[in-house]
Amino acid sequence: MLEITESWVDSLAPNSAAIKNGHELVKKGKFTAFHQTEDRQVLFGICTGSGKTPYIPSADFMTPGNPVMRCTCPSRQFPCKHGLGLLYAYVEGKSFTQAGVPEELAAKREKAGKREEKKAKELAGEAESKPKKVNKSALKKKIAAQLEGLDVLERLTHTLVRRGFGSLDSKELKMIQEHVKQMGSHYLNGAQIQLRKLQLILSSEDKEKAYAHAAEQLAVIHAFIKKGRAHLLQKLEDPELTMDHESTIEEWLGHAWQIAELRAANLTTHEVEMIQLSFISYDDPSRQEYFDLGYWIQLDSGEIHSTVQYRPYKAAKLMREEDSFFDVARIPQLYRYPGDMNRRVRYESFTTRKIEDTDLSGVRKFAVNSYAEAVKKVKNQLKNPLADPNPVMLLHFEEVTADEAGRFFISNSRGESLELFDLLEISTVPLLKLIPQDQLQDAVMLVLFDHHTLSGRLRVQPLSLLNGKEIIRFIY
Repeated sequence: MLEITESWVDSLAPNSAAIKNGHELVKKGKFTAFHQTEDRQVLFGICTGSGKTPYIPSADFMTPGNPVMRCTCPSRQFPCKHGLGLLYAYVEGKSFTQAGVPEELAAKREKAGKREEKKAKELAGEAESKPKKVNKSALKKKIAAQLEGLDVLERLTHTLVRRGFGSLDSKELKMIQEHVKQMGSHYLNGAQIQLRKLQLILSSEDKEKAYAHAAEQLAVIHAFIKKGRAHLLQKLEDPELTMDHESTIEEWLGHAWQIAELRAANLTTHEVEMIQLSFISYDDPSRQEYFDLGYWIQLDSGEIHSTVQYRPYKAAKLMREEDSFFDVARIPQLYRYPGDMNRRVRYESFTTRKIEDTDLSGVRKFAVNSYAEAVKKVKNQLKNPLADPNPVMLLHFEEVTADEAGRFFISNSRGESLELFDLLEISTVPLLKLIPQDQLQDAVMLVLFDHHTLSGRLRVQPLSLLNGKEIIRFIY
């Protein structure tokens, strides 16, 4: 069986309450027995509950890195606190005696084993599987509806520009909201998000600041209309209606990439190890979703990827929250989404190992030494209005300094410096005061870039600090 760490178990939990409750079950001695099979593929136990009959949680490692968690309790959480408690007990070194699996669990394992065997054969090409056929007629109708929606969106933006932001009132804001609903009918999810964002900006009480951001937002919408229309028209001319596997335009137009599509486009990397450098959770009203965003570095290439989980408001309570991860994730197959810097990635399973000093020294080697080169790379991405406006990079610095006004700067050996700002709702810059001075020299910092509309300057916010021994996270 694979190495189980507490951090890895935490990553399986649906929320922080489940983590706490799982630990409490072990601490309070609610488990009356711990067992494992002879091949150590299955862990199971007996845990007292609120009823007369005890619960039997189990963890089946038939597929390493992607255990099947089961429990006889009625909880709707997955995995439940009993399953988590079972794994925490194993991590703590509790004694697991050898035993055969219960009959009911054995029957479920047999069915699951057949499914996994079929899946493995399909992945290895041993089973014949016809590629999913695209209904070209339906897709053409969808594209026609999207083009019509882009025309509607363009007329709206022209109307708003002609009237001017200063004359907009509640009537115009209501009109924008009505168009948000229309974009859904035209299969333009990206347009819905951007229009809702515009409405939120214009609803701000700080009108002077709002107008500057609204102008920038209209520029994004205009770029979306232009690029989206060109892409859709080009696709209609293609007999195969080929998807764009390089840019993010398909996602802007509402396409949700499936693993099979990413695999078919050769957007996969095998046997990857990654370390999470930072983790942020936040609320995005324009998407009406919660974001769980992690930044990871690939140890063999130095690429900084992102993992994103969207939790819609309506379903957030039923979805597992992502969280910070403190080990090395060993991933059999990594899937990359189309994009530029900090490409979004996903994976189906992973195992873990502890971070070693050699891992951290390897990460340091990938840090950018020239701030001029870093700024140039970021500016090249920001030339595309549809690109991520807040890329992150690893920068090496010689020291962190503060001036008389209390502003913090990082500087390199070339005499270049960057001022540090608090750009996100979570403040990180003041935390630098709490770090010993010797750790603020000759180190590496993960920073988030942002273009300040009013000044036209690029600004950076520190997300984490990497010295030779540890990763110090400012947000987690």
